[in-house]
Amino acid sequence: MKANNEVKTNEEFEQTLTECRTLFEKKLHDYGASWRILRPQSLTDQLFIKAKRIRSLEIKKESLVGEGIRPEFIALINYGIVGLIQLNHGFSDTVDMDNSAAMALYDQYAHEALELMKRKNHDYDEAWRGMRVSSYTDFILTKIERIKEIENLEGATLVSEGIDANYMDIINYAVFGAIKLREEN
Repeated sequence: MKANNEVKTNEEFEQTLTECRTLFEKKLHDYGASWRILRPQSLTDQLFIKAKRIRSLEIKKESLVGEGIRPEFIALINYGIVGLIQLNHGFSDTVDMDNSAAMALYDQYAHEALELMKRKNHDYDEAWRGMRVSSYTDFILTKIERIKEIENLEGATLVSEGIDANYMDIINYAVFGAIKLREEN
């Protein structure tokens, strides 16, 4: 049974990443890699407003804009991958990356997130399935606060994981949220 659940999780995770990739590619077509100009703190704030909106909608149970929670989880996944790209390639004053290079990097970091999820899911034994979506939101907000602290410390942590590990966890929790919300509808 455990192996079947892990296979199902892997498939659902990959389907969600494919959905995210499709949206990312369309936005890349429309805007180019305009996100290349985002400095780390601005990207962290972008993640923050997406996660805060999810929490607000969870609490208020109403959206006046008309967009639901699931699209915000998708945005967190894509911005998390952008965060990994920016962390490893720095920011730029101009759009200095063509769409094919951006997609290659997107695929690289999406694959790394998938592989990390597989390892963690094995060790945690599908625990995410028993969690509430609101817990994913709170964990994501916690990860964002950790990133802010690491940025404030200019990376000089004593024992903590780095920003990249927090981005990976944000991506993975957001994928789990997107999967659960898809299942509920």
